[in-house]
Amino acid sequence: MKDLRDHEATCRATLRMGIDAFDIFCQKLRLTGVLKDYNRATDCIGAVGGSHFRVKVHRDDQTRFRGCKEWPTQNVLATCNFDLQFTYVLAGWEGTASDSRIIKNAFARPHGLVIPEGKYYLGDGGLMLRGSLLTPYRHVRYHLKESSLDGTKNAKELFNHRHASLRKSIDRAFGVVTKRFPIISTGSEPQYSFDTTTDIILPCCIIHNFLMGVDPDEALIAEVDKELAAQSGHNDTQCEEESRAGIELRDNIAEQMWLDYEK
Repeated sequence: MKDLRDHEATCRATLRMGIDAFDIFCQKLRLTGVLKDYNRATDCIGAVGGSHFRVKVHRDDQTRFRGCKEWPTQNVLATCNFDLQFTYVLAGWEGTASDSRIIKNAFARPHGLVIPEGKYYLGDGGLMLRGSLLTPYRHVRYHLKESSLDGTKNAKELFNHRHASLRKSIDRAFGVVTKRFPIISTGSEPQYSFDTTTDIILPCCIIHNFLMGVDPDEALIAEVDKELAAQSGHNDTQCEEESRAGIELRDNIAEQMWLDYEK
């Protein structure tokens, strides 16, 4: 099994699996210890990303905490390994704070995020590219939904697809921990103050790590994977529509500016 990734095309053809399904299959094998780390990514120690947790704050503070959601949230930054165990958690930032702003603080603060020399995490395009934090190529296809290797046109597209497959480990980890502990679920009305909710998140992540080591609960992980797959498809379509609308608007403005300039 350790050579599974080295013969991916043959394995996928034999199993009749698409790329996304095959990647999920590999990740499940990793959780059992049957499949070891990929030879080409031995220096990659996990993924980094943020997730929004619903909070209860005073009405005067709600503007700072209402970011991408309809309700006030705090943006929690975390890193995890490919066994879906958290390796760093930073809670307490308002919902309007970007992941890039939070991770800069994580690197700078005492006892903050430390990445071992020669190792790196995978982050999304909103983070800065650096030797210890690899982001996808910009302006290159990223979500290659169930496409074959023949549909991958070049090295950058292949990198982006593999990057997307592995980076979603952080989304899966957040998904599992919020399902294990409804008290921090976004769908639940918060019952405690902002400070109390912030204090609750870290212990939930610690207990989650322990449970992932002794009882991963494959049914729960499968439920999260299914939800993320459905959400990804919806978000991809929405992003494409918004991108086309943005391109059209930008082109129209640029054309009008040029016509006015030439007068």
